[in-house]
Amino acid sequence: MSITAAQVNELRKVTGAGLMDCKKALTETGGDHEKAVDYLRKKGLAAASKKAGRAATEGLVGSYIHAGGKIGVLVEVNCETDFVARNENFQAFVKDIAMHIAAAAPQFVRREEVPADVVEREKDIYRAKARETGKPENIIEKIIEGQVNKFYADICLLEQPYVKDSDKSVQQFLNETIAAIGENISVRRFTRYALGEGLAKKETDFAAEVAAAAGL
Repeated sequence: MSITAAQVNELRKVTGAGLMDCKKALTETGGDHEKAVDYLRKKGLAAASKKAGRAATEGLVGSYIHAGGKIGVLVEVNCETDFVARNENFQAFVKDIAMHIAAAAPQFVRREEVPADVVEREKDIYRAKARETGKPENIIEKIIEGQVNKFYADICLLEQPYVKDSDKSVQQFLNETIAAIGENISVRRFTRYALGEGLAKKETDFAAEVAAAAGL
């Protein structure tokens, strides 16, 4: 198949790999972007993956307030140096991540943080539903795998579609930023507050209020 310059440039932006390496990766994977990223990582050519093992102990705690003060987010994003922590692009990235968390309400940063019992409970639900269809066990396990991946994409920040560009995941957005800035960047933790969350709300009998006001 024909590999376009736009495909090559997009892959280069995400991974930081060379143009020819990106073109070869896309050719070898039939133009599949995600498989091409994995190909480059396996070859040790993706800049983001090279930097991933480097210590990131500097960074920022960013914040975002939305909906007239009804939703608030604090997020810690780490980088390697204080110099980058003061970089406008890094600061914009932290702000964008905080905004995404406010909008998408993830529960965890990455899938490794999801408790095993939570995952097993989801699998049991998916398995029970799949068995009702009468499908063979080997097919059921594949269905479960797909459902669990969707579950992770719903609740894990890095696997969610990025709210400002749903064609990419937050992980891809992170990889692009790593490639552009040239340092390892890691989203460490976050807290999302929603006004009144967890509080028992007072139930009002509107009809009774109207009747009382009318003296009935």
